[in-house]
Amino acid sequence: CHTSGLLTPNGKEYAQKIPREELTHLILRLLQAWKEPLSHFNQHIEHHQELPDDSLSKAKQISNMVHELKTGVEKSMGIISNSLNGVASSEAAGLSVSNEANMMSDSDFIHCFRRDSNKVQSYLKVLKCRIMPENSC
Repeated sequence: CHTSGLLTPNGKEYAQKIPREELTHLILRLLQAWKEPLSHFNQHIEHHQELPDDSLSKAKQISNMVHELKTGVEKSMGIISNSLNGVASSEAAGLSVSNEANMMSDSDFIHCFRRDSNKVQSYLKVLKCRIMPENSC
């Protein structure tokens, strides 16, 4: 996976040990790392005439959701995109997106995306529990 270079905690227990701001930055880096590959993936599958319109629609919906989630995390945590220390793209984060992500098979791509989206979901739950402990997390 192209995001393998990002050091991420394995499991919720380890994520709970990371300071809130650092965990938030990690979430934003993961989301940013998928922006360009998802865009390329959408362009790639648009050229496959055999795919049903439903699949094309779902791929675009996922890209939009990643963008909205990134924006929402930035806003809700009071973080501006510049707070990533100038990381404006996946390449700036030291991730070789254009080569590695584009060369993956569709199934590998989906596997990596699912892996990272599960991480983001887990990290967001940890942050939610820290912000609103009354949710009995």
